[in-house]
Amino acid sequence: MKKIILTVLALGLAVSLQPAAHAQFGSGVVYDPTQSAHALSQIENEGKSLQNEATQIENGTQIFTNTVKIASTALQTYNTVQQQYNLYHQMILAPSTLYSRFLSPTTDLRMLQQISNTYGNSAGWVNSANTGSGATASYQQVSVPHTNNVIPGYGTASVAGQQQIAAQGATVDINDAVLSNNLQMLGTIRANQASRQTDITNLETATQSQDASQQTMMAELQRINQALLLQLRTMQDANQINANLALQQILAQKQQQDAMKSSFRDSVGYQSYYNANITTTNSGAANLLTQAY
Repeated sequence: MKKIILTVLALGLAVSLQPAAHAQFGSGVVYDPTQSAHALSQIENEGKSLQNEATQIENGTQIFTNTVKIASTALQTYNTVQQQYNLYHQMILAPSTLYSRFLSPTTDLRMLQQISNTYGNSAGWVNSANTGSGATASYQQVSVPHTNNVIPGYGTASVAGQQQIAAQGATVDINDAVLSNNLQMLGTIRANQASRQTDITNLETATQSQDASQQTMMAELQRINQALLLQLRTMQDANQINANLALQQILAQKQQQDAMKSSFRDSVGYQSYYNANITTTNSGAANLLTQAY
């Protein structure tokens, strides 16, 4: 650009200086320094204007290049997002297109059917096993009735004897409570199976649906949350069953422990009982035989 300005200035000087040479030799052309300076100023301004235009052209070229790069980057990003969307779409449709033919019906807890009610006391138990209602009363109807009265002779028994009788009675009472609770809990779980199966079916249908509203990321996350909640509820039911089984095991161990403790207590007191009762009886019988002979 500087070379262009110098060339223009050189040409301007050559043109402006030639009339001055003619004026010196009487050609009638007079050299005007003011006009020459003005011409030089115009030439210089034109050079600057050309330089500015060249700069603008260069800047425009750079902007165009940057715009092309931005457009290329945007196009690549769009292609990447489109590929990801197609992948997500295929993954969402996969359960319906690939795995639906492998699905089989589920087996839930079935309701108990009343086969017979010979003595008129089993219908309540079956209803409690299906619904969980009235478990305590229905369990007592099919069991040997308990009594609030203590066995005869309990008050006159020794302290050790009272402890053994009370321990066995407590085992019976606690076992009745645990079994009644098991019946109620299992009946409640069986009664809730219908609504639980409905939730699972609705979740399965939404998972395999090709509806666009069911293929969004939020819908997929929501179904995952619902599946986790159903799993937690099922685990909670299983934990209740395990807890009741643990109580039954504790009662069975309690019975074994009570029997062993009773045996040890009887063994400890056997010598004193023998000396107090058996020995005196044997001595009396020996004296009678001696006197008889």
